[in-house]
Amino acid sequence: MFGYVTICEPELKVKDLKKYRAYYCGLCRELKERYGFMGQMTLTYDMTFAVILLTSLYESEVTSQMHRCKVHPVKKQMMLRSEITSYAAAMNVLLAYYHMADDWADDRKVSSFMTKSLIQGKAKKIIEEYPRQSRVIEECLRELAVCEKENSTDIDRTAGCFGRLMEELFAYREDIWEKNMRRMGFFLGKFIYIMDAYEDLPEDMEKNRYNPLKVIYEKEDYEERMHQILCMMIAESTAEFERLPCLVDVDILRNILYDGVWNRYNKIQMKKREEKKNEQKSV
Repeated sequence: MFGYVTICEPELKVKDLKKYRAYYCGLCRELKERYGFMGQMTLTYDMTFAVILLTSLYESEVTSQMHRCKVHPVKKQMMLRSEITSYAAAMNVLLAYYHMADDWADDRKVSSFMTKSLIQGKAKKIIEEYPRQSRVIEECLRELAVCEKENSTDIDRTAGCFGRLMEELFAYREDIWEKNMRRMGFFLGKFIYIMDAYEDLPEDMEKNRYNPLKVIYEKEDYEERMHQILCMMIAESTAEFERLPCLVDVDILRNILYDGVWNRYNKIQMKKREEKKNEQKSV
């Protein structure tokens, strides 16, 4: 369900692209140092966005380091880290842990059980350190599981679960910006969930898997309605972002929120146009 909140590379300046990758590599390094290889495997673009956003909002001190890694074994890579990087790494691992726990409980997936077991010790320490976020993540994922079992088609209810989850992750501090951060995270979370359901719908229908969009898909204006819903969600999120006093790396943040989040949607539309074109040729 993650991987939608990333950059639109062609629209990003070279210096900003380099900095974005440095934040991404910094989060990867933090995961490895704190949680080992399995922690490193939970790395997401979405939490990289959270690092840049929260670092910009709170003007956290950023340190720059040069390291080699398995992906870049020859040349050292620049890595940017702040106090937020540690928080984002913890949330990455926590999300992975609860997700694997749900998969094991619901489907008895052996791979999920193994992954959960490998990071369980680290996750318990995170739960103790961040009880508020831990409780909400667990509750929201449990509610999502209930929606799936009930075969719910209430998109506000299902997407709202993931929205509340993201809301809690974005509420890093209890201060004057908490309300804005919560609303921004809530609507961004809903956007992520709906986009994921939209992308997965064809395969879910083919394999008879749960997807809350199945009822909407039966309507003639499905594509138009989906585009409107997604636009509404990201518009609410960006409106809250623009109320924040973010100055550092604001071009990177706007690139992600106004262009990058649509990367997968644009690819889906391109694929559909190609399929339609091929169908017309074969007639």
